[in-house]
Amino acid sequence: MPKPLIGISTYLEPARWGVWDLPAALLPAGYPRLVRASGALAAMLPPDEGPTAAAEVVARLDGLIIAGGADVEPVRYGAEPSPRTGPPARERDAWELALIDAALASGTPLLGICRGLQLLNVALGGTLVQHLDGHTGGRGVFGEHTVKPVPGTLYASLVPEAAEVPTYHHQCVDRLASALIASAHAEDGTVEAAELPGAAWVLGVQWHPEMGRDTRVTEGLVRAAATR
Repeated sequence: MPKPLIGISTYLEPARWGVWDLPAALLPAGYPRLVRASGALAAMLPPDEGPTAAAEVVARLDGLIIAGGADVEPVRYGAEPSPRTGPPARERDAWELALIDAALASGTPLLGICRGLQLLNVALGGTLVQHLDGHTGGRGVFGEHTVKPVPGTLYASLVPEAAEVPTYHHQCVDRLASALIASAHAEDGTVEAAELPGAAWVLGVQWHPEMGRDTRVTEGLVRAAATR
């Protein structure tokens, strides 16, 4: 049986390599490495402005990961930017929201990572806390803290015990979208995972599994992708 194909959204950023200094579609290598370690093939999905591109791309995938990255622009959830919110990444916001909509409409298994969880919440009508402390290891350094699963959830079926996870976020879920349920929390009460109950496999995690060794969450995505 062919391995499932998992698409991963990418950054669109200026980059420098060799003699070149050009706009580039970027993705930390941990993401495709995690997908491969979980038993699937990885495909990078750079932003596309075509009105039907997201649906066409998702139709060719077995599963989708919305990767971490820049802050979601507050206008997307009806808020004014705070002084500590980063600059907008409008092309990426639009592209990833379109990918999420296409995945939800088609029943394609979907995993949101950090920003991906935040965008999933915004796509379904939730809001975000624009800054919190204590969830990084310092500027450019991943931290680690414990997340506790909510019994009976999809996430708890994958990781039933409290687990130490790699974390780097200064934003998080504020008002959880009514369609979602929280499936893990940090010790300070921060929503660390949320999911969409129902037939489709839809889960978001606030931490960065691509920076750790625990593949159980992505293995769950890959199993769901393989059995569609």
